[in-house]
Amino acid sequence: MASDEYHRRTLITRLTLRSDEDEQLLLDTIEEWLDGCNIASGLAWNECHTKSDVRQLAKQQIKQKTKLGDQHATLTCHEVAGAIKSCIERRKTGKKASQPQFTSRSMTFDRRTLTVFPEQEKITLTTLGDHSRVHATLCLPEDESGYQYEYLDSDEWEYTESTLHYRDGDWYIHLGYRTPKDDEPEAATENGTVLGVDLGVNRIAVTSTARFFDAGELNHYRRECEKTRGTLQQSGTQSAHRTIESLSGREERYVKHVLHTVANGIIEEALEHDCVGIVFEELDGIREDLPEAAWHSEWAFRKLKDFVEYKAEFEGLFVDTTSPRNTSKRCNECGFTHDDNRHAGQFECQSCGKSNHADYNAAKNVAELYLRRGHQPSGRRSVSQYALKSGARTPS
Repeated sequence: MASDEYHRRTLITRLTLRSDEDEQLLLDTIEEWLDGCNIASGLAWNECHTKSDVRQLAKQQIKQKTKLGDQHATLTCHEVAGAIKSCIERRKTGKKASQPQFTSRSMTFDRRTLTVFPEQEKITLTTLGDHSRVHATLCLPEDESGYQYEYLDSDEWEYTESTLHYRDGDWYIHLGYRTPKDDEPEAATENGTVLGVDLGVNRIAVTSTARFFDAGELNHYRRECEKTRGTLQQSGTQSAHRTIESLSGREERYVKHVLHTVANGIIEEALEHDCVGIVFEELDGIREDLPEAAWHSEWAFRKLKDFVEYKAEFEGLFVDTTSPRNTSKRCNECGFTHDDNRHAGQFECQSCGKSNHADYNAAKNVAELYLRRGHQPSGRRSVSQYALKSGARTPS
């Protein structure tokens, strides 16, 4: 089956190793992996870029000059082939690209060199040679609603090529999962429905169906991290610096976990209301539009949209964007637009007097203005209505 016939996902989690000896063995394996990649890069640069050609050219030398086993030698060739191919693509677009150099402490594993034991929440990794393995425990969230369990416990998803990373004294595994794509979904009908999503300050997201994803706990967590970071920065010691780096990593992982949960909720809303697509505001300049959002950064909003996009693809939904112009100032009931309509978290129309939650009003406008502005998803027939809690509405 061709690679483009699969849906692909990545499960990211930290690892706990059994012993210092296992950790050193993995570190030694990564160093040999980097040597192998750089050997293949030196041989294949300006010579070839397909996996088979790089393998034929470099594999035996890698096995002779490193302690890597046969399968890892093969994987280094594949890694280098992909890197050289990316350089070729960059050159085609007029960008500069030099010979790939491999220095980051990470390496690739496949089903022959990594085994997952879902029930034990453990993995084993092949190290130097083809038979020596280390055992590691997956540090999964205590909350079993974490997105990782969606793939780890599933019979539908199979693990495939994965990447091991060593950063700031911690080990992380990016486990690749895949499932075959079904036949292409039928085109949306003429009355296809979209779900509007507004991104905000006190709510991470609000949908046009009145589902609110609160940012309270996330705000609190980020504020506590900021206080701790400030105290450590005042200390100025090397130990404090390492602690700050570790804190930043934990904070990023927590934010990603929360965003995965929100993304799952948005997908659930779309499916529950028979939507064929999800509409966000364009994210360009969102940091300036939401200067008071203590929890967010432009990265977080984009990461949320990325999570929604790949989950939506699996469900056969499209994701699109529309200009944020007037979505927060326009009354969704009568269409009157004015700066004075919105007061912090409340919306009260200066024309018709309609009052509502400001973010909910904006979410409905995101969807309605998407339709009014004539946006249509590519490759489908038209969508003409948007989802509300009480049903669907067609803009008049």
